[in-house]
Amino acid sequence: MSQTAGEEQTGPSRISLKFQPSGKSVRVPGGVSVFDAALWNGVPIDSTCGGHGTCKKCKVRFVDADTPISPLDERALSAEQLADGWRLACMATATRDVEIDIPELTTRPKAATVGVGRQVILRPAVQKRFLRLEDATLSDQRTDVRRILDALDDLEVQVNPAVLRTLGVTLRAAQWEVTAVIVGTHLIGLEPGDTTSVSYGVAYDLGTTTVVATLMDLTTGAPIAVASMLNQQQPFGADVISRISSTMLDPDSLGRLSALAHATLDELTGDVCAQAGISRESVYEVALAGNATMVQLALGIDPEPLGVAPFILATASYEGLLAADLGVHIHPQAPAMVFPHLGAYVGGDIIAGILASGMDRDKRLRLFIDIGTNCEIVLGNGERLVATAAPAGPAFEAASIRCGMRAASGAIEVVAITDEGLRLQVIDDAAPVGLCGSGLVDAIAELSRVGLLDQTGRFLAQERVQELRPDLAERFVERDGERLFILATSDESGNGSDVVLSQRDVRELQFAKAAISTGWKLLLEEFGVDESEIQQVLLAGSFGTYLSATSAITIGLVPQIPALRIISAGNVAGEGAKMALLSDPERHGATALLDEIHYVELSDRTDFNDRFVDELAFP
Repeated sequence: MSQTAGEEQTGPSRISLKFQPSGKSVRVPGGVSVFDAALWNGVPIDSTCGGHGTCKKCKVRFVDADTPISPLDERALSAEQLADGWRLACMATATRDVEIDIPELTTRPKAATVGVGRQVILRPAVQKRFLRLEDATLSDQRTDVRRILDALDDLEVQVNPAVLRTLGVTLRAAQWEVTAVIVGTHLIGLEPGDTTSVSYGVAYDLGTTTVVATLMDLTTGAPIAVASMLNQQQPFGADVISRISSTMLDPDSLGRLSALAHATLDELTGDVCAQAGISRESVYEVALAGNATMVQLALGIDPEPLGVAPFILATASYEGLLAADLGVHIHPQAPAMVFPHLGAYVGGDIIAGILASGMDRDKRLRLFIDIGTNCEIVLGNGERLVATAAPAGPAFEAASIRCGMRAASGAIEVVAITDEGLRLQVIDDAAPVGLCGSGLVDAIAELSRVGLLDQTGRFLAQERVQELRPDLAERFVERDGERLFILATSDESGNGSDVVLSQRDVRELQFAKAAISTGWKLLLEEFGVDESEIQQVLLAGSFGTYLSATSAITIGLVPQIPALRIISAGNVAGEGAKMALLSDPERHGATALLDEIHYVELSDRTDFNDRFVDELAFP
């Protein structure tokens, strides 16, 4: 039917969604998923799969509408939850105006903010020089720039064009007494009076899950403030592959992911400056360590080539960047030092970690393992370094685990089985609501240690459990054809549901640990040494900080060596970023590491699959 005069052409129907507790109301096209509607409008919903229906964590409650129940809802939620209006946001479609309750997302998960580092000579790239210049006269008509450069005649300095715009006004208003701010070979600012005692930089560990920022006093070398938060990109998935996939499926995702990285870095910068009571303008440089995908996303570089063979970087190093290119609002001319990458899956965070831990100079045989969705492994003895990356999957992040969650309040982080029974340690001493990565490893290691889990990773038959540990027998149940071990009953938990470890969860961990142990064993062969010769194992990152060395040994995640040789290295990527701010020679050392490390590509190994299968069993 043709449109008659006076009629207004209407587009697709729009649905009004009101998200609580924020009270934010949005209008979206009918038929979109609630997850996408929230994502488009900056409303965070917990998810580790990016809304693809695999993690079952995006639980929301519909307040005033009867919403259809999907088959996935029935598997993910209890009958009581379904009756109360709970649904998975990725499965629920916006078909009518509705109010939706969204559980508060923990944006500040438990994270390692410090780590193993080395003492360095304080020689930052940032220098501040107080200058008393002679007034310009008819007999001395040197340009303002020449007058400054003459006063800095011991340095090779280039004046940034932006400085020229206010240089003349600043000099005369300050009566020719100014402080020159120099970073490397660039004059980036001119400040009235003597401000040499005020000089700061920010070091970032840009992680896939957590981002950490540390404010450094560049005059003393001391850390002044530290803050961490969840990477705001998390609705696009818990791992780099999910985020790469999102950019391949939706051309607009790259811009959103870049903006979210900027927002995260800038918010943390504001946090540390506020803690220290300093102006953002007093921060003259930043250093950032991150994996290749996180860095490329932050800079708006298409990451698709990183996700498909042959896994090619856009660039290994980044020159000429400003903090503003990372969305960080500090001194407008502040440069950004970004750690270089060895490869698509051994990125700048690992280079920073190697630098901080001194893997290139310590004569002991040491194994460095950064455990995550992608696990980076480095073996070295001070003269030789070999590295690889193993596809561990999301088990350690608890993304693929039935009751998995981040290391936040209510997460079971320690599990022990004693003669008295099961003992749990929960973050913030709260009622348990889920299981984080360290708790997952503990639970499986303890069940294996007491013989309730066989070498293949299967729960023992109920009759055998009754014989060995009758006090734990009632915790083994079967639901929907799957064996479960109940860590906390619905009466004990904080959400009215059992917190369980499933047989499938055990399999997920087996796959992850098999990939990692295959990786380091192949490096040992490359080096021509036995695991008994390893003198120290460094477990890096937030997960490595809280992982029990004994549990890691029990399941075969790390070499079978004395537990005292295994140490938590903490946030060594962040420590490397701090070192780069404090010592210009150290950042040059980071670049030199690219030529010193021999990379072993596991996917090129014809024996990898067979070795992987061999490592699935528990020791």
